[in-house]
Amino acid sequence: MSKLLRPLTAEFVGTLLFVFLGAGSVVASVATGATTGGIGPLGVALAHGVGMAIIVSMTMSISGGHINPAVTLGLWLGNRFAGRRVWQYVLAQILGAVVGAALVKAVLPPGAVRLALGGAPRLATEVGFMQGVWIEAALTFFLVSAVFGTAVSSEAPKIAGFGIGLAIFVDVLVGGSFTGAVMNPARAIGPALVAGQWDAHAVYWIGPVIGAGVAAALWRVVLLPRS
Repeated sequence: MSKLLRPLTAEFVGTLLFVFLGAGSVVASVATGATTGGIGPLGVALAHGVGMAIIVSMTMSISGGHINPAVTLGLWLGNRFAGRRVWQYVLAQILGAVVGAALVKAVLPPGAVRLALGGAPRLATEVGFMQGVWIEAALTFFLVSAVFGTAVSSEAPKIAGFGIGLAIFVDVLVGGSFTGAVMNPARAIGPALVAGQWDAHAVYWIGPVIGAGVAAALWRVVLLPRS
């Protein structure tokens, strides 16, 4: 049990911080709107990307820095993570996400939190359910490919946290206006549970699972070195 405590705690705390910073940035963006000093979509993308870069860097040596059930699933499907530990990591991540979302509700201005639904993701009005699934799948494919290419491969440059954070930053810039660019079921479920926002919630599980699975298959079969 003691051997599991460190990595599970790292995943719990890392996901807590990511959800607090990510959902908090959405709340801040909604609260400030277009006023001078508002962080806007670029600020939200930076908060998610830079936040994750730091979190992955600080937890990489303890837990592998997954901080995302889709990443954990992808690493398992890519034969780079033990199947018996998948549910433990995912549970730690979801619990961390719920606590992070609860902190957003507890410490940020209540009016802004209500207006932003606690940072819970939503589909844009012009985006249908299946379109949202494919957007999240494509974005997650890019993210999980970045994980394999910068952190898993023996040929990878040692820039894992930086590379993964940049992938999230780019994904949020591209998809944030359409689906919220979550790519992370834990990031979706924590704020959704706290805010009671469940509209199209399945998008944020189905899409990332598809994207992670395709990326894992590609890297396992073709792109990872054979040694």
